[in-house]
Parts: sequence; structure tokens; C-alpha cells
Amino acid sequence: MAALEEEFTLSTGVLSAGPEGLLGVEQSDKADQFLVTDGGRTVVLYKVSDQKPLGSWSVKQGQIITCPAVCNFQTGEYIVVHDNKVLRIWNNEDVNLDKVFKATLSAEVHRIHSIPGAEPLVLFSSGAIRGLEALLAEPQQKIETLISDEEVIKWSKFFMVFKHPVLIFISGNHENYFVYVQMCKSHSLSKYTLLLGKEEKSITPKFTAYVDRKFISLMSLSSDGCIYETLIPTYSTDTEKNQRLVRSLVLKAVVSGGARNRTTLTNLDQDHVAVLGPPLPASKECLSIWNRKFQTLQSSKEFPQGTSGQLWYYGEILFMLHGKCLTVIPYKCQVSSLAGALGKLRHSQDTGTCSMPHFVNWEMCEGYELESHSAAQSRRILRRKKMEASLQPEVPGSEQLLSIINKDSEKHIEVELRKFLATSTPDFHTLLGDVITGLLGRCKAEPSFYPRNCLMQLIQTHVLSYSLCPGLMEIALERADVQMLQLCLQQFPDIPESATCACLKLFLSDTMQDEEMEEQTEVVQNGFSPKDSNCSNENQELSEKPGAAKTVSCPVTPKRAALLNGILHSAYSETFLLPHLKDIPAQHIVLLLQYLNFLYLKCSGNAAMTLPGVNPPTLSQIMDWICLLLDANFTVVLMIPEAKRLLTNLYKFVKSQICVYSELNKIEVSFRELQKLNQEKNSRGLYSIEVLELF
Repeated sequence: MAALEEEFTLSTGVLSAGPEGLLGVEQSDKADQFLVTDGGRTVVLYKVSDQKPLGSWSVKQGQIITCPAVCNFQTGEYIVVHDNKVLRIWNNEDVNLDKVFKATLSAEVHRIHSIPGAEPLVLFSSGAIRGLEALLAEPQQKIETLISDEEVIKWSKFFMVFKHPVLIFISGNHENYFVYVQMCKSHSLSKYTLLLGKEEKSITPKFTAYVDRKFISLMSLSSDGCIYETLIPTYSTDTEKNQRLVRSLVLKAVVSGGARNRTTLTNLDQDHVAVLGPPLPASKECLSIWNRKFQTLQSSKEFPQGTSGQLWYYGEILFMLHGKCLTVIPYKCQVSSLAGALGKLRHSQDTGTCSMPHFVNWEMCEGYELESHSAAQSRRILRRKKMEASLQPEVPGSEQLLSIINKDSEKHIEVELRKFLATSTPDFHTLLGDVITGLLGRCKAEPSFYPRNCLMQLIQTHVLSYSLCPGLMEIALERADVQMLQLCLQQFPDIPESATCACLKLFLSDTMQDEEMEEQTEVVQNGFSPKDSNCSNENQELSEKPGAAKTVSCPVTPKRAALLNGILHSAYSETFLLPHLKDIPAQHIVLLLQYLNFLYLKCSGNAAMTLPGVNPPTLSQIMDWICLLLDANFTVVLMIPEAKRLLTNLYKFVKSQICVYSELNKIEVSFRELQKLNQEKNSRGLYSIEVLELF
């Protein structure tokens, strides 16, 4: 017997659901907490039992989330994709998504799948699949195309089959649907053709699936209102050929045949399936649970405000949009039997006893008034900590981790460090300082030891600073690790000017090596990307400004532009920065001035224009650095013949900016005078004429 219990609203406010509803509802690493991704820019973490949000994160204005946020059950972190290719990873302590870890991928992502006990998998729109760790190690790796150009992925699901991860997805074109089964351990991919009725060629069926021994049971809700089942072997004997799958009828007329939209289904267990949709052509939308083994309707609820045709379930909870609010519906499904299917199963409870409520009210428990509120709360917290401790895996302590750092391999250290970072202790800052000190000490003692992944993980905790680990950037400079230096420039708020200039020297030097690395890795960091930026080696015309004799193209590669943007954003004091700028070779100063010249032309061409890249410099930062470089190296640069025309243009640029700021200052003074007049004026009912002269 199955039953739907009383529903309640999870979100009190109106969700930013898109025309097709929410992007998704996914479980977090806590059983009672769920990530809700709306159809726009926001991810909200809800605690169901408290019916309240625990956290909310949004991408910047102009960006859009294109993939539902999921939880990495191995680390407790959250993952989301916005603008199809930009992957973000954060945790509960992070506030601003713009400042968390970011990786720009080389291909569009369809969805990220994550389940307990397995590494998250990234499913690309091309049908390719990558593990998260391998993808983060090389974000710009080439992604192969497994489906044809006309195919579009319609549905996907992630399973564990005999402790082996399996991902299944369905793609379709104008006429056919194909099922792909990816065995992640063996990297084998099987392709099947799904045979549908002729009337379904133009309408996408709704799919759900579960694992039944050695088969994947794929069920589809068709346009005729019936549910069909297709059995797919998890281990195919022939992965090369395109095999055909035949379906069989399971349930007939569960929803109205004319209801082509806002219908869906989801499998609850091997015998029960939940269906959302109107049962008759003129009826309102209903949520119903069917026993497919005995072909019977077990329970149903009507939703007069309409739904989005989306349904999610985890444990014994269903999620759906009712109107514009996210609704939670608890349900119960007993073991299927003929007596239960017919509603004649004898209940174990007496008719006079009340059933236990779904959520316990601690204040109404027996004996609550016999102890103080603080004592009861302390007892509950202690019990919860004991329960969490019994469920959490063994995590190495700081002393044990330091011992591992001193003697074990880089791979083992990385695994143990990931476990250590998953815990939160009161002295977390101090412990991280000890850990990174141990890593850097071994790096200096053993030149061959360089645990790059460990150091990157520690930087991304947003806890470290330059003063806590001054040797980190020194080692990164010795290894010419530009990616780590870029991350340090983004994360560390207290980098001295000497270290900033050392990074600038490295970014500007060795042009041939940098361009060769650009061709091999094609890594695009926080800044310009080859596709959307106008910063390329090809000539790109700009509107001519006063002082610009001809059109200008970007003098540096996209990767170098991204690195230089990090320098332009860094904090500095002019007094301490100028002496270090004098040590930079003249040719590199000219190159940086040429790049700043290019940026200035782009910005001044349109005041409202945003430069390409995620974190481009502002016009004020561009002008400040032009002035700094000229103040520190004017005499040296003046002696270089190819820099004379550039200096002439820069002089005109600076002069024009001075004129602009001068006029803005006059306007500001005028507005201040107007404000004073408004404050001093007390002329009720009096007639007056005032003449204001604006300079």
C-alpha cells in the first residue's frame, strides 16, 4: 500500500522559475538538506525539517546558471555550471560565487551528476563524460563528440550497479531516440535505438529508470498517457553495434492522452511509480502513485494551482512546484502485495492510536518541562554529534597529516589532505598554517617534491594569506607556476609590492615559451577567452580615437592577458611599488604599455562597454598603471625608438583623461552648490527667481 501524506511549502517566497520550471532539486551531503536551483541565477540550500533556507548563492548579473547545482559527496562541496562552460565549486562558508573556485571548460556541459559513494560525473552536450577530478586537472582538455550534430540530450541518470558507477542518457533528433549506457570503470559505451510509436516522433516522452539486478528498467510516459518499460542490459555483449530496444506496456491511461505538457513520472521503487498530470482531459493536475505490479492506483492528490510538470524524489519525499512555490510531499510505500494493492492490508497500529508526526516537535515531548531549555538543547547537540561522528569516515588529525607530509608520496598526501579539509575545527586557520609550512619545508628540502594539487587545494580554502605562508609564492616563482601565482593574486589580500612585481616580470618574460604552452594546453584562466575576446593575434579594427593613427590589435596572447589582468587588479601602495617597477626590463615595460594602450582604446571607445573576460580591469586601473609605468621608466622608455609613437599616444590619452576629470570635478562642485541651496532654502509660499550658472 502506498500513501501521499500532507504536503507543506518549502519556499515562502516566489522562486525565479523559468518558463520550464526549476533547473533541479538535488540532495546535499546532509540527509535533510537539499540544493534548489532556480531557472535564473540562484542556488538555495534548504533544510526540509525546519522549512527554511540555510544559504543562498547567486551568479553575477548577466550570467545565467545552465546546470543544476549538485553536491560532491566526497568533499561536501557544491558544484554548479553557468553560461554552459564555467564551472564553480564552493562550500557553506563561501558567500560570493564570483570569488570561489572557477574553471572554464572547453565544451558545453549538459549536466553534472553526483550520488553518494561515487565521484561526480560531468556529462557534456556532445555526449562525452568526464570525472570531476580529471576535468579539474585539465579544464581545457579536448572533449570528443559521441552523438551526431542533430541529436540533443533529453534525459540522463547516474546509478551504482554492483558498486560500479553507470551513467545512462537518452538523446534524440527529429525522428529517432537513442540510449547510451556508459560503464565508468571500464570506459565502455553501448548505444541502443529506442523504438517508439509513430505518434511520438514529434513529442518527447518523459523518462525514469531504476536498476533491477543485471538490467536497467527504463520507463517512459508517452503522449498517449500510457507508461512503457524497456529493459537494458548493464553489461552489453556487443558495444559496437547500434542495438534496438523494444518496449512493453506497463500501465494504461495514467494521465490524459491530450495532456502533452506538464506531465512527468518518477520511479519510487521496483513496484511503485509516481505520475504527475491530469487523469482526464478536463481535470486539474494530480499527483498519483501507481502500483505497476498489480496495475492499481494507490493514492492521488489534486493541485488546483497547476504545476511545472517536474517531479523529484529523495528517500520518502517528493518535490514539485505548485503554482510558484516549491512543495514537499512526504509519502510511504510498503512492500508490494496483493492485499496491499487492494487496500485490504491490516495495519499494525490500532485504530485509536495516533500516528507519529513526520517531524518531531521537541518542545512537546514528554519530560520537556522537567529540564531547562539549555540543558535539553545541550543534550540534543551532544547526541547529534555522536551520531555524526559514527557516520563520518575516519579523518587524519593534524599531527598525523604532518607525519604523512614528511614521508609519503604526493598522491597519498593529496588524498589525506582532502579528508582533512572536509572537517571543520575551531583552530582551522592555525592547522592550515602548520600544514602548508610542512609542505613548503619538504619542497625546499627535496627539489623533486612539488605537491601542486595540494597547494592549490589549500589556496582555495580562502583561509591562507601571504603573511601566513610567504614561501608559497616564492616556490611558485621558482617553478614558473603561473596558474598558482594567478590564484594567489586572486586570493591573498596582503601580497607585498615586491612579490607583485616578481609575478609581473614572470608574466611578461619568455614570450616563446608562453605561446608554446598556449598552443599545447589552451588553458583559459580568469580573464580573456579566445572565442569571446577581441584580444587575439589577428588584426582587429577599433574606432579611431584622437591620438591613434591606426587600428590596434592586442599585443599579447589571451593567456598572458588574463595573467596581466590579475596584476592590474592587485592592491598596492605607489610609494613601495615604483622602485620595483624600475627593475623591469625596458622591452617588457613597452609590451605592458602596449597592452594598456589596447585596453584603453577598448574602454574609451564605449564608456558602457564591458571588456571581455570574467574579471577585466577598469578604466581607472588602466590609467593608474599607465601613469605608474611612465613615472618609473620614462627616461629608459624614451630611449627606445619603437616606443616614441606609443608615448605620444599615451600622452594624449592621459591629457584627455585629465580634461574629462576636470570637467567632472566642475560638475560635482556645481551639484554640491545646488545641494547647499536646497538645504538653506526656506521659502514657503514665497515667489523667487534663481539663476544658476554651470561652468
